[in-house]
Amino acid sequence: MRDFALSYWEYQSFFGPAEVAIIGAGLVGLTAALYLKQRRPTWRVVVLERGSLPSGASTKNAGFACFGSISELIEQEKRGDLQAVVAARYTGLARLRELLGDAELSYQPVGGYELFRHEEAALAVECLSKIDYFNELLAPVVGHACTFHDASDEASRFGFRGVGTLLKNECEGSLDAGRMMRALLARAWAADVPVLTNCAVEAIETSASGQVQVRLGNGASISAGQALVATNAFASELLPDLAVVPGRGQVLVTEPLPHVTLPGTFHYDHGYAYFRQLPDHRVLLGGGRNLNFAAEETTAPGLTEQVQGYLENLLHDVIVPGQRPRIDYRWSGVMGFGPALAPILDWVRPGVLAAVRCNGMGVAMGAGTGWQAAEKLANI
Repeated sequence: MRDFALSYWEYQSFFGPAEVAIIGAGLVGLTAALYLKQRRPTWRVVVLERGSLPSGASTKNAGFACFGSISELIEQEKRGDLQAVVAARYTGLARLRELLGDAELSYQPVGGYELFRHEEAALAVECLSKIDYFNELLAPVVGHACTFHDASDEASRFGFRGVGTLLKNECEGSLDAGRMMRALLARAWAADVPVLTNCAVEAIETSASGQVQVRLGNGASISAGQALVATNAFASELLPDLAVVPGRGQVLVTEPLPHVTLPGTFHYDHGYAYFRQLPDHRVLLGGGRNLNFAAEETTAPGLTEQVQGYLENLLHDVIVPGQRPRIDYRWSGVMGFGPALAPILDWVRPGVLAAVRCNGMGVAMGAGTGWQAAEKLANI
């Protein structure tokens, strides 16, 4: 007798044995499923998601198609092979655009700006001095000789207060995270990949025969030849030895502001704050986890007065000075971070592959990481 009261039909079509069970229906998990079905069209692939929607950051991010501002790159270069990491981000974005198409993503090649207030003049000078260096470093990656340039003469047209320097990245853009995930979910089902929501995984076990048993919190289980853990910040709940630390990102969105014009994506404070204008003229603003890293190292959703106050002050003082727009949306998403910039993409147990830890660059890294995971799973 089965512990969980599955009907014959449910077992045959949803919870029956699979070649691959993918845990996590975010950007990495769904792209891995699609690429895997391209490589192994006869395989049964199933995706398991703990929430009614992806629970991490895939539906809660800011929609930045970015790969790093200069102040971020200066810090990140101290941690590893920066050229290789940026290449992974840039090619990951290209792969995502190729997989879904710019129309499905509402992708806009608007460019990305990094702003510096007058009191940050020393950092601005350092970043200005690095423009030629990073342009040369990234030219083989992005195919452009001048990715970055000084755009300080544009500062006045945006209406910012107290901003002395603007640097522009010509190769970045924006997209609609909700449309992205809807398109991926639709393509997964169309590719005969069931995406089962509200199916939290409690344990992954490998039997003596090599089969992987994925046990669910609702009492059901799925037997698979292989499993992919694509839960990013939540990975340590299933695989506690992985070097993954959660980082919560808080976001707010204003009422429509038809008289504000902000074409582009904008980064501030070493990338810890970011904002953009949405198609309905609302301003989206997020970040601030650097105010209290310890408090934001959590997988729990939530908002704090400290971060929300910081974001509102940035909005009122710098972005739309003299205005106090109504805030219509507030939320948080959870990202995965670790000591190395590159994601974890490795076999962690017999038959169990982990593809996690995108270090806050999930939109950029996701499709590329999903493709690499699919290649490993297919090449058994």
